[in-house]
Amino acid sequence: MPMKKNTAPQPPPSATEPAPDAISCHLGRRVRQLRAARGWSLDALAQASGVSRSMLSQIEREKANPTLAVTLRIARAFGMSLGDLLESPEISSSVAVIRADDRAYHYRSDKLCRLRTLSPLNLEKDVEFYELVLQPGGALRSAPHFEGTREFLTVVRGEVRAESGRDAEVLRPGDSASYRADVPHAIVNTGRAEAQMYLVVVYQ
Repeated sequence: MPMKKNTAPQPPPSATEPAPDAISCHLGRRVRQLRAARGWSLDALAQASGVSRSMLSQIEREKANPTLAVTLRIARAFGMSLGDLLESPEISSSVAVIRADDRAYHYRSDKLCRLRTLSPLNLEKDVEFYELVLQPGGALRSAPHFEGTREFLTVVRGEVRAESGRDAEVLRPGDSASYRADVPHAIVNTGRAEAQMYLVVVYQ
């Protein structure tokens, strides 16, 4: 049975508070972006959060208005506070900060390789910026990206080998290299110490 419309005058929406449907839309986009940044499937996020796969799918498709408890579970799965998960670009400061200890931005983290995105997750972008740390023997190997994609690598410390297709170059602190990333490519720590780099990915 359809509900009757409320014809009473409604107060104007707050200039600093988005409407509830805007919050749901933002949450759906935010969860999709965070999950993609982690490389998680819906099943992986469901396992980490304790929220059903079907509910997560509805949230990402902006078809659900989850309870506060469900939203909090999702935030905790990403290692974030509820406020950070719900923060909307429309109501936040014009200065976006990515904190060094915010693990939501860790694209990959294991004993040999840590790849942390330094780009805001809520923006559609053609350029991505990363910090990469490799332990001795560690490597970041990637399948071809979209045609025309290039990577730009700058070494801060350590020694690495940048590989692109059949080509390879050794880089040391202060060295920079650009190479095709639409072919199989890799960054390998060839030294005896930890290597730190900054990586920029440009999509054409």
